[in-house]
Amino acid sequence: MPTSASPSDQQHFIYPSPPTATDDDDRSSYLASDDEGDLSSSLRSKQIVRFVSLVSATIAALCAGSIVVFSLYAPKFLSRLHYTQFQVNGVAIGSSVALYLPISIMGYVCDRMGVAPLALLSAFLFGGGYGLAAGIYKKLDYEYNTLGKSHGAENGWSYPLMVLAFIMIGAGTCAMYISSVSTCAKNFGKGKYRGLALAMPITGFGLSGMWLSQFGSRFLAEKNPDGSRGDVDVFRFFVFLAVLLFIIGILGVFTLKVVDEDELIEEAIEELEQSGLLDGSSLLARSESRRSNGGYGAIPATAQDDDNTEEVDDDAKWKKNWVLNAETRRFLSDHTMWPFALAFLLMIGPGEAFINNLGTVIGTLTPPITEDVNHKTSAATHVSIFGVTSTIARLTIGTLTDILAPAPETQHIQVPPSRPSSPLKRFAISRVVFMLFFAVLLAAGLLFLASGAAQNHADRFWVVSGLVGAGYGAVFSLTPLIVTIIWGVENFATNFGIIAMLPAFGSTFWGLVYSAVYEAGSRSSSTDPSQPGDDNGGSDDSVCYGKHCYAITFWAEGVCVVAACFLLLWAWKGRGGWSQRGIVI
Repeated sequence: MPTSASPSDQQHFIYPSPPTATDDDDRSSYLASDDEGDLSSSLRSKQIVRFVSLVSATIAALCAGSIVVFSLYAPKFLSRLHYTQFQVNGVAIGSSVALYLPISIMGYVCDRMGVAPLALLSAFLFGGGYGLAAGIYKKLDYEYNTLGKSHGAENGWSYPLMVLAFIMIGAGTCAMYISSVSTCAKNFGKGKYRGLALAMPITGFGLSGMWLSQFGSRFLAEKNPDGSRGDVDVFRFFVFLAVLLFIIGILGVFTLKVVDEDELIEEAIEELEQSGLLDGSSLLARSESRRSNGGYGAIPATAQDDDNTEEVDDDAKWKKNWVLNAETRRFLSDHTMWPFALAFLLMIGPGEAFINNLGTVIGTLTPPITEDVNHKTSAATHVSIFGVTSTIARLTIGTLTDILAPAPETQHIQVPPSRPSSPLKRFAISRVVFMLFFAVLLAAGLLFLASGAAQNHADRFWVVSGLVGAGYGAVFSLTPLIVTIIWGVENFATNFGIIAMLPAFGSTFWGLVYSAVYEAGSRSSSTDPSQPGDDNGGSDDSVCYGKHCYAITFWAEGVCVVAACFLLLWAWKGRGGWSQRGIVI
């Protein structure tokens, strides 16, 4: 946006004596070569910053998904801490709510204050949360299983503190995730491979569950009396996570940088004003007010330079907030955003509930007294399967959409009608088609489990964890990508945060439903040994075995995901949808 120099700016100019023609030619040649060198050096330094930020964001995300391995130690909360299934789900729900609910606020802060404050916040939340959880677990485990004390009221304080610890962990996960993804979205919004760049931290987040579960179960495991490796040592695992994630958060403060954010805002203002979505009169009025208030008195150059620097910084912040607030209003008023957000809620909620309860679901598939190891499986194995399929889906989505999906001409909010950047491309598959395909895989996995096909055949459970992992990972990868494609990158963290906070309600709801069905199943097993599919595994009324422990929950979740597919289809092809408006997606 061109501007003219103000009178206050002109009084700083120093006019030297007129140069000769020869001097002028030499000087022009020298300045041109010097400018080219400075420009090349500046571009290289920016590329280095982008690359370092991409690597740092991927590493941070690779560690940030520690909450995904909750099912690895959830059975220990039942057996060692004597929690009920409702209490275990209460801890999981606390972390899920804290993971999703504050993401819109954190996204708002990220867009307006930068990613460094969120990285610092994540370090202290992770360190404090896992540290507190480790202390509580160590104390209760020692009292109940070493000293033989009964579960008394004097330890009633411990459960609220455990929930608080996992609320801190969930909030730390939210802060680290949104800062990592936002950095990549803004740094590579112009690039040809924006999908792959955005998929890198998202994939790292999905992969974190796999490597953390394997590391914990292999290198931080308890030793059985016979010297063999047992289950994960929860206390040591929590301490390890506290130290690791605190260090990663601190490193993120210094390595996560957004390059040329001011230029991004200027470009967004120009495009939105040309499209008529923004009225530039308020910006022009502020600029004129700044000039008229500058005065023409004889102010010392150094003092006025300081004032001008402060005014420029203040104007930059004001313009940034101005355009971001306008884009937020535009995003919230878009009627297609709401069915899209609801579809995301209905898809991710069942996926979250599944991974949180994976450990106890596996326990319902085989009788507790069985000796046949061929019919048993471990939570760590299926957390890893979930992580691998989720990772493959995220990377595949990032690559395929860059190659096959249409690309808009702009990295800012799309103003119909839009044209693809490659008009000669004959074959293109919409990102919505990819999302629908993987949502169907997610529903198929849930319905396969609900049908009882894995009951007494735990070796078939990989079908469930694989399909749910692939669907969950792809949906989580495509949703932020679609947000950047349709509504731009400069306000990405705020926009995606508004959508991403909704699954907190889905995770909470389905967690409570699963707990109710599981507890009802365990009570019926203990009172009715002839329960169909039950081999009298109800000797412990806190543990449930049989199809009746989970079938109703997963039938309902599968139907929920199918309904989400129709909502997504409506946002795309329905009346006034993206297709009718000419939005490239």
